[in-house]
Amino acid sequence: MSLPKTSSVPRFASFRTVGAIVAIAALSTGCATQSSSSAVYRESDTQREQTVRMATVESVRKVMIQRDSKGVGVVGGAVVGGLAGSSVGGGKGQDIATVLGAIGGMVAGQAIEEKANQREGLEIMVVYDTGEKRVIVQEADVELRAGDRVQVISGGGKIRVAR
Repeated sequence: MSLPKTSSVPRFASFRTVGAIVAIAALSTGCATQSSSSAVYRESDTQREQTVRMATVESVRKVMIQRDSKGVGVVGGAVVGGLAGSSVGGGKGQDIATVLGAIGGMVAGQAIEEKANQREGLEIMVVYDTGEKRVIVQEADVELRAGDRVQVISGGGKIRVAR
């Protein structure tokens, strides 16, 4: 009776390949984030009537816009860290390294995703011709100064300031 042949490829190699594919797919979906730019329209925003009101910029302040986390960094980091840890040692040491690698990967992945989801923005205070004041926050894609005359465009629950 002959014994089945065993592969010379380490046990974690197939997990590494699958994990890499999962991580790449998960990380690439995190790149599809919605813009809060005054110059970017989604297809669903086109061919819809929007209201335009004229206003004067009273003040402009730089802010940081933090987009919502999708958890992609945590999951991707855990997979990559766990796979890296699983390649260290053997037995219980390998199990411990896998867990520690996954935890470290989660922390690193979350930090990377958080940083990637930050955009420079502007907090723009405008005064309408009626004297009414409003503050609008959007990506910093338009250079504005106090005293500038602007269009405040609104529709579909969204608002943007444009020259």
